[in-house]
Amino acid sequence: MIQIDPAILSRVTKPARYTGQEWNSIVKAPESVEASFVLAFPDVYEVGLSNLGFKILYHILNSRSGVAVERAYAPWVDMEAEMRRAAVPLCTVESFRPLAEFDAIGFTLQYEMSYTNILNMLDLAGIPVLAAERGDEHPLIMAGGPCAFNAEPLADFVDFFILGEAEEAIVDVAEAVAAWKKAGKPRGKTGILEKVAAIGGVYVPAFYDVAYHGDGTVKAVAPNHAAARPTVTKRIVKDLDEAPFPTEPVVPYLDIVHDRIMLELFRGCTRGCRFCQAGVIYRPVRERRPETLLKLAQELVDSTGYSEMSLTSLSSADYSCLHDTVRQLIDRFKDQGVSVSLPSLRIDSFSIQLAQEVQQVRKSGLTFAPEAGTQRLRDVINKGVTERDLEEAVGAAFKAGWSTVKLYFMIGLPTETDEDVAGIAKLAYKVLDLYKSVTGRRGAKVTVSVSSFVPKPHTSFQWYGQNSIEELERKQRLLKSLLRDRSISFSWHDAPVSFLEAVFARGDRKVGKALLAAWRRGARFDGWSEHFRYDFWLEAFAETGIDPHFYAGRERAATELLPWDHLSAGVDKTFLAREYQRALAGDSTADCRRDQCSACGVCQGLGVNVVDWGAGA
Repeated sequence: MIQIDPAILSRVTKPARYTGQEWNSIVKAPESVEASFVLAFPDVYEVGLSNLGFKILYHILNSRSGVAVERAYAPWVDMEAEMRRAAVPLCTVESFRPLAEFDAIGFTLQYEMSYTNILNMLDLAGIPVLAAERGDEHPLIMAGGPCAFNAEPLADFVDFFILGEAEEAIVDVAEAVAAWKKAGKPRGKTGILEKVAAIGGVYVPAFYDVAYHGDGTVKAVAPNHAAARPTVTKRIVKDLDEAPFPTEPVVPYLDIVHDRIMLELFRGCTRGCRFCQAGVIYRPVRERRPETLLKLAQELVDSTGYSEMSLTSLSSADYSCLHDTVRQLIDRFKDQGVSVSLPSLRIDSFSIQLAQEVQQVRKSGLTFAPEAGTQRLRDVINKGVTERDLEEAVGAAFKAGWSTVKLYFMIGLPTETDEDVAGIAKLAYKVLDLYKSVTGRRGAKVTVSVSSFVPKPHTSFQWYGQNSIEELERKQRLLKSLLRDRSISFSWHDAPVSFLEAVFARGDRKVGKALLAAWRRGARFDGWSEHFRYDFWLEAFAETGIDPHFYAGRERAATELLPWDHLSAGVDKTFLAREYQRALAGDSTADCRRDQCSACGVCQGLGVNVVDWGAGA
């Protein structure tokens, strides 16, 4: 157990990030368990504690009598400096035990720009960052989350990855680690890696060799060990209604990003937006029953004291029993001052009646995501919404008293022209004009938020070469020049950050060398603009001889073996290639949940069905 000097905490911002002892946190005596884990989030406490997957795994592992799990987060730069100065190793927030004393450490991979924080956390814990340099005395390093579907950039640092939904896989891993320890750790680290490699959805990169063509593209990824499968396929929870869900989550002593109850309505999305990785890796749709949600909601309110409940999913308004469920939640909890919010609203499924109901307790602005400025480009990305949908949704909101609207878009999408970029400004002005036509006066506030498109693995656009930094910045300047009304606020993402995100999203094992070099130069918290140092990365690429444009900006051939092709989300690559061609032709693909099967292969290949309780599933 580490004793942190109170003087250190007095010199850092938000010391409550490091003091632990939160409501509902769990501490087990080390001698009472057979296997001990750390769930590590490579970002600050406020971000990590908001992650629902993190909460679910904490609940599942700590529910087992023979397993203990604690948490660790990336210390902010001021705390890191204090820790290094005082030689204080990174420890958990529950018991203040050093991470190096646990059996395994599991990192959540939500965002490629957090990768340097993983190396930094290992180093702060006194654990070698390279897997090849870690011996039997060191904890196993595992990782999971969306970014694990291209694990290759982290292959040199992580012992094994869990692909897909980990509710069941993490239990299998915990049992394997406990059995291995009980047997005396036969064959050391290799022995436990052989055991976990036999678990469905687990990828051990050391058990695979990568060969390259002369032009730098991947020639083959082949198993070099009998325990390794040629293809590792994701794990999936077939019956989400029966899956464990945390009803006593840790409640912090400071504000966090999502400081509220998070109630997951369903998992998956079959809308088929071609840019969306989550829509592929979480297929198919599986809903929870309304009665299950009401039961979970009651337990969460009772155990947390929160005054807001967020109904989360990739597209919450698509929950088949949403209206009745929302009304029951509001009726049950409004007298306790608990509001219900829907963070993800699609324009074509927007209901002003529903919006009014969920904002009975407290009212805020509305957020919509047209994604593209013209109908042509919305057809390319298969967004499935029209300008008329936006006009009807926003017009209804203005008639009901709303005056603040936030619109999300992307620039740099495949086939985009300057006319498409200008279409974003036209839509923003159309919203302003609509407010005046509805109310007879000015006064609306429109926020236009624009991100730069990053092609992601396992999507229809995984072959597409990202726009260059210069081109993205030119489009940002163009849009800024068109948005001159003081009623419109405009925000955008830094293009160099999006460029690096694409490098690691589409990278192979070789880019791990640049990651290590950048971290050694001081790169960390790359997703935070005040700490992002692009010069560190340029120096790292130069030192390692890696051309980042080869990964981010190059159009991939349809026949090319992609670095992640041996890691399967269950969706056929032929389906994705077909969708890419349909995108270039401007053809749409219907939602298979409401229309005919689009033959993506996930239901048949994984033996799982769509669960839609509104349709009598």
